[in-house]
Amino acid sequence: MRRRDFIPAIAASAAFAPTSAPAQQSPLRAERKGRLKQCVTGGVFGRGANFEDTCREAARQGCFGYDLIGPKDWPTLKKYGLIPTMYPPGPGGTIRDALNRNENHERLEKLMHAALDEAAANGVPNIITFSGNRMGMADAEGADNCVAFLNRVKAHAEEKSVTICMEYLNSKVNHKDYMFDHIAWGVDVMKRVNSPRVKILYDIYHAQIMDGDIVRNIRDHYQWIGHFHTGGNPDRHEIDDTQELNYHFIAKAIADLGYTGYVGHEYSPAQGHDPIASLTQAMKIMEV
Repeated sequence: MRRRDFIPAIAASAAFAPTSAPAQQSPLRAERKGRLKQCVTGGVFGRGANFEDTCREAARQGCFGYDLIGPKDWPTLKKYGLIPTMYPPGPGGTIRDALNRNENHERLEKLMHAALDEAAANGVPNIITFSGNRMGMADAEGADNCVAFLNRVKAHAEEKSVTICMEYLNSKVNHKDYMFDHIAWGVDVMKRVNSPRVKILYDIYHAQIMDGDIVRNIRDHYQWIGHFHTGGNPDRHEIDDTQELNYHFIAKAIADLGYTGYVGHEYSPAQGHDPIASLTQAMKIMEV
């Protein structure tokens, strides 16, 4: 599965039992112990999972919300006591083509202002955005262009109390040529924008590939981070002892900083693994 390409199928996956309960009897989100507010992305449920079934399971597990889900599905999230924790790509461009190119700014600025209004009206705390690929552009020029765009929209984000989150991705394995591929570049942009509503989406999987030193970098740059994604390295599977990071330690480090935002699970279950069991395990690992 390509990242962010999860589109729920109409038929329910065998991993999820269909419900016979009427809509008005659907359970609300279960309470869960721990200091971190965990949420999910569609990919953790594997291919072909019915969206409503995944919402029911996320609520049963005590998730707070669902990242990267668009407005047409927000009523389903609400039905299960979940919130749309991250507005999907669009207003902030695409991974390849986004804020580092001035020719995109007029179009994206209109989309971003509309998304900020929509997000605020519907309780969506974050909107995702990207640097875009280099395509021959120098990193310094791209940073200048990103700062210029974000400076134009930050007042609106502050007014609406919605955080624009620029994602930090790896350019080594998954997103060749992506510009925001090292934490120092993103921190430079954030410092120059200097807004409580413009932050980094710190994807731990990508960060491990590019810079490593995960906990030190989180601690050093915490004030510029607005959201987290999880994923095992090297294969972006479960966040357990089949991969190289100690996610329970990372979770404790994040919680100890007083983080009040969301941590979104964005791994893909390994072949043959039960996605429900994997999510149960991931939620427990991050429960600190």
